[in-house]
Amino acid sequence: MNVKTPLVIARNVHKSYDHLEVLKGIDLDVMPGEVVVVLGPSGSGKSTFLRCINHLETINKGFIAVDGEQIGYRLHRNRLEKLSANGIARQRRSIGMVFQQFNLYPHMTVLQNVIEAPVHVHGESRKDAIETARQLLDRVGLSSKADNYPRQLSGGQQQRVAIARALAIKPKLMLFDEPTSALDPELVGEVLSTMRDLAKQGLTMLVVTHEIGFAREAADRVIFMDGGKIVEMGKPEDVIGNPQHPRTQAFLSRFL
Repeated sequence: MNVKTPLVIARNVHKSYDHLEVLKGIDLDVMPGEVVVVLGPSGSGKSTFLRCINHLETINKGFIAVDGEQIGYRLHRNRLEKLSANGIARQRRSIGMVFQQFNLYPHMTVLQNVIEAPVHVHGESRKDAIETARQLLDRVGLSSKADNYPRQLSGGQQQRVAIARALAIKPKLMLFDEPTSALDPELVGEVLSTMRDLAKQGLTMLVVTHEIGFAREAADRVIFMDGGKIVEMGKPEDVIGNPQHPRTQAFLSRFL
């Protein structure tokens, strides 16, 4: 893929729930290997936008493409057609997502959680999936917990398993939706450390978070959203260190 071609392209993205307009024309390019952190108050549309990228939410207007493929649709005889459930599932195979809640299968061990999608969705051999899973668990610092069940882990450990599970599908893009918001404060650091390591390894990441320190250290670009729009965007030192928009200034003043 040409490095000058954005991995993610969003144009004029609108999303409404009945009469509530949540996204009001989002335009964004994310380059391969780029880490983009999305900041903003609750209700600004951050998580909704993330969910639209892998078609967990359907947009009402505009388009989103990942690696040159329009999400949720295909071009057939010069007309856009909605993809089938199988088609959407195929597109999601290249997009990993980590949620606020860990969503691990409680009846499966850590290792079984990580190999579930590679084996049963992607058709990977169990042997290869296990080998990859062990490497990933080592990468997130949990190689000794492979045979444990989620209930035997702390929240921070469970979220790191969720990250390993998302990486197991070998995604081109990782989406993080407030991955530390459900954690006790003392557990936040271990998850952010794992995410920093992924950023250093060149994984393309779009991260919704309130962790200003992470945004400052790990992001290539920071976006500030408010009222369903991107109101400010730039390098961390600019958006966080010297915000220009009054809404960005007011939001960051609570953290800095």
